Amino acid sequence: MLYINNIIKKLPYTDPFLFVDGLQSVTENTIEGSYTFKKDEFFYMGHFKEHAVTPGVILTECCAQIGLVCLGIYLLDGQEETTGNFQVALSSSEMQFLLPVYPLEKVTVKSNKVYFRFNKLKCEVKMYNQQAQLVCKGVLSGMLKNSDI
Repeated sequence: MLYINNIIKKLPYTDPFLFVDGLQSVTENTIEGSYTFKKDEFFYMGHFKEHAVTPGVILTECCAQIGLVCLGIYLLDGQEETTGNFQVALSSSEMQFLLPVYPLEKVTVKSNKVYFRFNKLKCEVKMYNQQAQLVCKGVLSGMLKNSDI
C-alpha cells in the first residue's frame, strides 16, 4: 500500500492550486488531512473588498483534494500497479456551508467512503476549523484513474 506521505506527491495539483498540507490518517474507508489558508492566497484579493473570506468553491476544492482525490489515490494503489500519474474528474458535489474560513485558518477535512467501484469514488466529507467547529459538509463524487494504464 502507498505510504501516507507519498500520497500528496502523487496529487495532480501544484501551487497555487494545491490545498493539502498533510495527511494525518488513511484507511480503506476514511482519510483525514489538513490545510492552512495563507494570507496571500490568490482568491483573497477580490473576495471580499474589506474582509477576506475563503470562497465556498475553494472550500469544496480543499475537501475534494483531501477527501476524494487523496483517498482515491490510496485506493487505486491497492487495486493495481500504479506509476503515480493520476487523472481526476469531479462528477458531483453537494455542499453545505456553515461557517466562514478566513486567511491563516487551519482546517481539517475528514472523509468517509460511501463506495468505490469501477474507479468511481463517492465520499461524505466534513471540514472543521481549529476550534473543532464544523465549517462545511457534503457529498462528493468523482472518477479517478492512473493515466498510464
